[in-house]
Amino acid sequence: MRSVVLALYEGAMLFEAATAVEVFGVVRDDIADPWYDFTVCGPRAAWLGELARVPTCADLGPVARADTVIVPSCHDVDADPPSDVVTALRAAHARGARIMSLCTGAFVLAAAGLLDGRRVTTHWAHAADLARRYPRVEVDADVLYVDDEPILTSAGKAACMDLSLHVVRKDHGAAAANTLARRLVVPPHRSGGQAQFISTPSPVTGNPLEPVMRWAIEQLHEPLTVEQLAAMASMSSRNLARHFVATTGTTPLRWLHNQRLHRAQELLETTDLNIDVVATRTGMGTAATLRRHFHRTVGVAPDTYRRTFRRASHVDS
Repeated sequence: MRSVVLALYEGAMLFEAATAVEVFGVVRDDIADPWYDFTVCGPRAAWLGELARVPTCADLGPVARADTVIVPSCHDVDADPPSDVVTALRAAHARGARIMSLCTGAFVLAAAGLLDGRRVTTHWAHAADLARRYPRVEVDADVLYVDDEPILTSAGKAACMDLSLHVVRKDHGAAAANTLARRLVVPPHRSGGQAQFISTPSPVTGNPLEPVMRWAIEQLHEPLTVEQLAAMASMSSRNLARHFVATTGTTPLRWLHNQRLHRAQELLETTDLNIDVVATRTGMGTAATLRRHFHRTVGVAPDTYRRTFRRASHVDS
């Protein structure tokens, strides 16, 4: 999935387009080599290319060859998208390309018929309108993004970064995505209720649950319970659950489970520890338990994940 094309059409919004450029258009071979081969295409490409110093093409030709096509948000969701963009997206989809929409870019994908029968998201303020205009599309306004390969959709504005980091995580692994997130000074994970790859936020300063979250992350090798977390937070279990949902969008157990899985990803990428040891260090108990939960969430077995994302330069003695 190396070649990425941003289809910049008339009426596309700058913020979301700039997010795609920042993540995929800046060469970051020090994070993952090779990084992405990025191009901005379309009649509006020249001004962004000059501003961001990225390759451009005045027509939509690169869409026909791209591994991933990104469709930024549109200024007017009531306006019909350009017919050449719709045609190019249909052809790319038929060829098997991965297609991402950012924010209200989902309306462009819907107009092309690419969202029929799929679960998608868009900016919450436009979700009801998308569902009304395209009744064959299942619109979920409560999530940051939806990964329904090969179609990926994001909610509004900042959620475009969440989806972009998710794609980097899929292509290059959790370590690369986390490194990029730190460089961009954004959380590597935010809660969104997705079944695959979505995770809860790292503890941040000012979060009232920060102390207990940090303590739990340090104790992932232990079989922690909600009661223990509540005791550390000096709350009842019920009160802790309410605070967790309000702060992270998920329950304490689900948050803890996701933290264990992300720790497992990092250990699989950066160490030679066998699966039994990884299971122990992440509090999963046994290799069988780790394999079951890992495959259910990530979609592949731990051994397959390691072969894909293993960094030979990092070895745990």
